[in-house]
Amino acid sequence: MREIRYREALREAIAEEMERDDRVFIVGEEVGRYQGAYKVTEGLFDRFGDRRVIDAPIVEGGFAGVGVGAAMVGLRPIVEFMTWNFSAVAFDQILSNAAKVRQMSGGQFTCPIVFRGPNGSARQVGSQHSQSMEGFYAHVPGLKVVAPAFPRDAKGLLKAAIRDDNPVCVFESETLYNVRGEVPEPEAGDLIVEIGKAHVPHPGTDVTIVSWSRITLVAMQAAELLAKEGISAEVVDLRSLRPLDEETIVASIAKTHRAVVAHEGWPYGGVGAELVDRIQRLAFDELDAPILRVTGADVPMPYNAKLEQWCLPQPQAIAEAAKKVAYRA
Repeated sequence: MREIRYREALREAIAEEMERDDRVFIVGEEVGRYQGAYKVTEGLFDRFGDRRVIDAPIVEGGFAGVGVGAAMVGLRPIVEFMTWNFSAVAFDQILSNAAKVRQMSGGQFTCPIVFRGPNGSARQVGSQHSQSMEGFYAHVPGLKVVAPAFPRDAKGLLKAAIRDDNPVCVFESETLYNVRGEVPEPEAGDLIVEIGKAHVPHPGTDVTIVSWSRITLVAMQAAELLAKEGISAEVVDLRSLRPLDEETIVASIAKTHRAVVAHEGWPYGGVGAELVDRIQRLAFDELDAPILRVTGADVPMPYNAKLEQWCLPQPQAIAEAAKKVAYRA
């Protein structure tokens, strides 16, 4: 076991899968000669060459479509968006083609493609570059959606996504790329994290906090604040938004009897709202309090640094929600 950065874990996953399967290639803006906008693909161009690490022009709809077509004829493309905000330009390719071709062809075609890139807020990059896009894609049947919080999961989920015969959207928080975490040595064996399985990075007994991606780390900070007040919070990191691990969520709530859902995206019609619905349907008899949500503010992200932080879920806000459902002042 060693400690590496989130971006390094992603790079290892891509390199290992490209070595394992010569059908795997990556395409996107600046993935090759520039070594990646966020240096996730650093060194891959020199290692695998320009036929498998392909620099694309600034035309997301074009190279996403090329990826879909390549997947339909047997290749296994990784399409990198410089930010998931830019995937809006390619939304039709993902929504109308990648997600639907298997059903619409009666199974004659599969679409083993990975769409990946940074998602959510960064630091003062403006409203058009700060959106949490996972809710848009989790809404679409035919897509799988994952959002890892830790380097180990980033590597294991990306490897699983590359091997999956369905289109998988991998959402990487832009602010996590430099975060370090423990990841097994490659010599220790193939690291695959199953898509659709949550885990519990912080066990507790009094309240469940359900989250994913960067806000999992914020939720863990909230759990530490709550521990100082004698409240034991369990943090459930979903890792996968579609498919969703209902079993782990319900098992946690059966233990704590209280739930808070925390995420960075907008509240209206988001993944958090879907989670609240599922919790109240599947675990209604276990609940001793209403389910509360802590989300990003329902506004376009301000550029101002202080307003930006006000719009994002903070540890204290999650802790306060947990105290409310635990009926603590």
